[in-house]
Amino acid sequence: MSNTFGEYLRITTWGESHGPGIGVVIDGLPAGIPVSIEKIADDLARRRPGGALASARQEPDTPQIQSGLVDGLTLGSPLAIWIESVDARPQDYDALSELYRPGHADFTTEARYGIRDARGGGRASARETAARVAAGSVARALLDREYGIEIVGWVDSIGSVSAEVNPTVVGFDQVEASPVRCPDGNCSVAIVEQIEAAREAGDSLGGWVGVVARGVPAGWGDPVFAKVKSLLGSAMLSIPAAVAMELGDGVAATTRTGSQNNDQMTSDGSGGMRQETNRSGGLQGGITSGAPVWARVGFKPTSTIATAQETINTSGEAVVFEGKGRHDPCVVPRAVPIVEAMMALVLADRMLASRATPPT
Repeated sequence: MSNTFGEYLRITTWGESHGPGIGVVIDGLPAGIPVSIEKIADDLARRRPGGALASARQEPDTPQIQSGLVDGLTLGSPLAIWIESVDARPQDYDALSELYRPGHADFTTEARYGIRDARGGGRASARETAARVAAGSVARALLDREYGIEIVGWVDSIGSVSAEVNPTVVGFDQVEASPVRCPDGNCSVAIVEQIEAAREAGDSLGGWVGVVARGVPAGWGDPVFAKVKSLLGSAMLSIPAAVAMELGDGVAATTRTGSQNNDQMTSDGSGGMRQETNRSGGLQGGITSGAPVWARVGFKPTSTIATAQETINTSGEAVVFEGKGRHDPCVVPRAVPIVEAMMALVLADRMLASRATPPT
């Protein structure tokens, strides 16, 4: 089972959904980077369950630094973070150990390993992403310290409601002012109504998260297998419930001509390049261009719903399953800090890679 991500900045996560906790080790961090435990806690609070539009599970998600940090500065040794689970209810899943839930990884995990953790999905649960958000917070501190890079995520659409958001100017405070992290005020209200309706109907919704990294310099990434876009694809699609990723204008580019789609280049007046547009999402040939790196990540509807669904049990017998307990009617708003974290981890890794193999 692969639990490690990254090449030069490596994270390894551990823990199960309803086990004692979740943890992450971050290796490859330079020494002397200021890391705030309060900032990590703030990022975790944005992913944390609870509230009228999310799972009722109440986890404080208080990060505990186990190693690698002294007086708020990294030591260059592995940084370990532990997040205790205090509201786990493994007994709620006793009845599910003998059936395969539709849309979940129950059957496929058992097919792969011959065993599975039925307590909320074990390693396949989105509970694991708390560790990613903690690691991403540290990666953001590194990017901010070295280049002043700003990463902002937002809800771009949910269900039939799509927002109009400009990645160049969208701000963190603007996003967080919305209960569903949609910076388009009219769409935010409509999205809340849709999620509430889905919950009342015992159903769920999917949607898209947008993310942008501003201040990324040109020259990160490689032109073949270590393209930033391919690494972002791997990172984003490893998030539970993620089903698609668009870089820049994404699928819309497939309907255009080259003259309509190419980003025209001009001089920035100081020996560099400036793009008139940024349809390519800040990448050319898989390497950062100096323009903002932006993408959208699509998430499927939450698999556990209160509506009756047909499935089978471990004996192959047909059964009817109705989801009960604490589940999100829509995971998209809580996915925003996870998407931001994976963007930060990819960019921090490629920053360190560019320093390890400088141009000759």
